[in-house]
Amino acid sequence: MQRLFNLQLLHWGYNCKTSTELSRGNRTAMASLPFSILIFGGTGTIGKHITGAILSAKASPGHSISIFTSESTASNPDKQTLLFAWKSQGLRIITGDINNTDDVTRAYEGVDVVVSCLGRNSLLAQTDLIRLAENSASIEWFFPSEYGTDIEYDASSKDEKPHQNKLKVREFIRNDIHRVQCTYLVTGPYIDMYLSLMPGVEAIGGYDVGSKKAVVVNSGNDAVGFTSMPDVGKLVVAALRNPEEAKGKALKVQSFVTTPIEIVREFEKQTGAEWTTSYTPIQELRDLEEQLWEKNNPVATAATLRRIWAEGRTLYEKTDNEKLGLGLGDMETLSEVVGRAIDAASKSE
Repeated sequence: MQRLFNLQLLHWGYNCKTSTELSRGNRTAMASLPFSILIFGGTGTIGKHITGAILSAKASPGHSISIFTSESTASNPDKQTLLFAWKSQGLRIITGDINNTDDVTRAYEGVDVVVSCLGRNSLLAQTDLIRLAENSASIEWFFPSEYGTDIEYDASSKDEKPHQNKLKVREFIRNDIHRVQCTYLVTGPYIDMYLSLMPGVEAIGGYDVGSKKAVVVNSGNDAVGFTSMPDVGKLVVAALRNPEEAKGKALKVQSFVTTPIEIVREFEKQTGAEWTTSYTPIQELRDLEEQLWEKNNPVATAATLRRIWAEGRTLYEKTDNEKLGLGLGDMETLSEVVGRAIDAASKSE
C-alpha cells in the first residue's frame, strides 16, 4: 500500500498545477481543433468514444469531421442510431473499402488530420493508409491506432506477441514516412474492459458484479496505470489541440493509477457487500498464457497483456497529461468507472 501511495503522490504531483499553470492549461484546452479531420474505425469499441469526443469539441460548423466506414457498417441497424445522432452533430459519413486505394485517396481530399481507431485485427492496414497520407496533397498529421499498452516500454516489449503488428507500423513510419507527422497516444489498459471477468479464463483476472467475485493477479497490490475509454476520447482531443506538444511524439497518458485490491475495495464500498476475492500467482498466469498461445486461443492476447500490466509496465515517473493541458481533476476517477460498471450490470440483469 505504501508503494501505491508513493506512486499516486508522484502521479498527482506531476498533474497538479499552480493557478497560473491551470489558466495556461485552460487556454490550451480551448484551442481550436484542426479544420478537417478524418477518422477510421470510428464506430468501433474505442472509436465511438474518440469520434464522439471530437464531434463534441469542434468549435464551429465550419469544421469538417468525417468518418470512413464500410457500406455494411453504415447500413448495420445496430450502428444506424449512432450514425444518425452523429450526423445531426455535423458528421460526414464516407463509405468505401479501406483496402481500396481509390476509395481512400478520394476520402483524403482536403483532409488535414487522420485519426485511426482501427482494431487489433486491422492494424497492419494502417501502413497503406499512412503511405497514402504521405502522398496526399493536404494531410499533415496522422494518429495511428496506438491506444493501449506501451509497445516500447522497455527492452522486453519488442518480444511480446500482441505488440508485433503495432511495432511493424512504427517501423514503417520510421523508415518510410518523412513528411506526415505521427502521434502515438499510449493510454495503457482501458479500465472499463479490465473490470470484466472472462468466462472460462477467470484466472487472468477481473470482476463480476452479479456474483460479487473478483480474481486478482499476484497479491493484488501491484499498481497499474489505467485510462477510461471516455478519457481516451478526451485525450485525443487534447492532443489535437496541442500540435506543438503532440506531433511526432509517443505520448504516455493515463486517467489514474490504482491496484486490483483497491478496485475490489471500491466495488465493496459501492455495492455495500463484501466480495469473494481469489488470487492468481504470476507464474500461474504465465503458464496459462503459454498454453493459450499454443492452442491459438484468441484469449491469449488478453492473458499476455494482463501479465504485462501486473509486471508494472504501465507505470511512469511522469505522464504527458500536463503537456496536453489536462490535470488530475480533468480525468475520470476509479469511483466513477466502478459506478458505471455497477449500473451497466444492473441494467443487464
